[in-house]
Amino acid sequence: MWSEGGVVRIAARTRELAVACPDCSHASARVHSRYVRTLADVTVGGRQVLIGLSVRRVFCDSPSCSRRTFAEQIEGLTVRYQRRSPLLQHLVEMAGVLLAGRGGARLLHILKVPLSRTSVLFQLMRMRLPPVATPRVLGVDDFALYADVYGTLLVDADTRLPIALWAGRDAEQLAAWLRAHPGVEVVCRDGSLVYRQGITDGAPGAVQVSDRFHLWQGLSKRVSDIAAAHRGCLSAAVPEPEPAAPPPEPEPSEAADTSARRHAKRLFEAVHDYTGTARSISAIARELGLNRRTVVKYARAASWQECVRRTPPRRSTRLDPYLEYLRQRWEEGEHTATVLHQEIVAKGYLGHCQRVKMAIAPLRRGLPIGTPRERPPSPRQVARWIITTPPRRGLHAAETLRRLFAHCPELDRTHALVQQFSAMLDARDAAPLPDWLDHLTASRLPALASLANAIRDEQQAVVQGITTPFNSGVNEGRITDLKLQKRITAGRAGVPLLRQRVILMAHLRRRYP
Repeated sequence: MWSEGGVVRIAARTRELAVACPDCSHASARVHSRYVRTLADVTVGGRQVLIGLSVRRVFCDSPSCSRRTFAEQIEGLTVRYQRRSPLLQHLVEMAGVLLAGRGGARLLHILKVPLSRTSVLFQLMRMRLPPVATPRVLGVDDFALYADVYGTLLVDADTRLPIALWAGRDAEQLAAWLRAHPGVEVVCRDGSLVYRQGITDGAPGAVQVSDRFHLWQGLSKRVSDIAAAHRGCLSAAVPEPEPAAPPPEPEPSEAADTSARRHAKRLFEAVHDYTGTARSISAIARELGLNRRTVVKYARAASWQECVRRTPPRRSTRLDPYLEYLRQRWEEGEHTATVLHQEIVAKGYLGHCQRVKMAIAPLRRGLPIGTPRERPPSPRQVARWIITTPPRRGLHAAETLRRLFAHCPELDRTHALVQQFSAMLDARDAAPLPDWLDHLTASRLPALASLANAIRDEQQAVVQGITTPFNSGVNEGRITDLKLQKRITAGRAGVPLLRQRVILMAHLRRRYP
């Protein structure tokens, strides 16, 4: 062994022992010739290691064997047609699995194993995938490769390992795979008609389970559509403005009544209603939909005035010198924001017309100019409040929904139907499902009626999704892993590379948790 140019070189020679023929396993020690194999090994002390190994080519003396000569292999050191030791080859393959081409090449350069990114990818693609065992419970889900091009991922729900991945999401591919792997008992999927047809054709005896997450997601999408269709009703969620009559003069020590003070008083009373019930802070926070620290702050306070958030003084704006002029013109009958903006621009105002619209908005509601305006909730926010269980809503959300439901019976009806479906999922009881579907149809809401028709088309799979513990949670987790691998490769990885990395990495995590 010697060092030369930063490379550690080792000269080795095999012993004169009998070796077995790779074809017939007949032992032989009759040497045909010798030659030197150069093997790269893992670095030592930050230096490359090259092994010059002198090996024999041996005659096979078995008369029944067609092989005349063969090269001996050293267990744990040499592999046929391999110029790296098994340990170094394993390091190169793991770098490709974990970091792909460029990342793996950079890591190997740090470890003094110079390889290009294409060589790393070549070694990765040479790796054999683990053998596929037919799963008892199969998960099927799709993922987006790019734009409108999709792929399909199959996951063993029992072992939580991906087993197959291909481009496209047509029924014939899935049916062909199921025919080639008979024995699947349960298949978890989303509401895709393509996958439903593929499972029916390939494994007609398998139980199909429509995942409850996708059922809830479909219902949530319909609730968002209904809230958007009733956008005009959302202004009713804003509390009625107080009369513009001047309030009585407060005492010198009493601050003006504001929305922040009213909110602090409501929270203080709600928290102290629970303090005598022997409930924990965490339980109170869950009941009121508040943060645990907020509950602690209000529980320790002696009065609600201690919890009022001190707001900084209002900053002056460019529009302040013109507020009195705007109020005067409003009283004279000019209510058009564009005209008012042009008038104050002539007086030297340099701001945007939108500022004028916001300034005169309180005047339209009969409030003094400069009064802050409370905006109505957005359709998305209302939909999120409706699909949230009542114990997890905040006080503001509960009061806003109460005012909104009193004004809009359609949203109130939607909320009741959502809570009924939530109760079915929590209790895992599908007995009320037919009546619930009838209520959807009779609701006279097109979005809910279309959902009822879609569920009736696969009602048996929906019943399985509600009543059984099978779900597509494992599929969604593996899809997240797959998207991460796509981002690591800047979205340029094709299906074969994604298949190698996703499947091998999952098995690697199982081996090295």
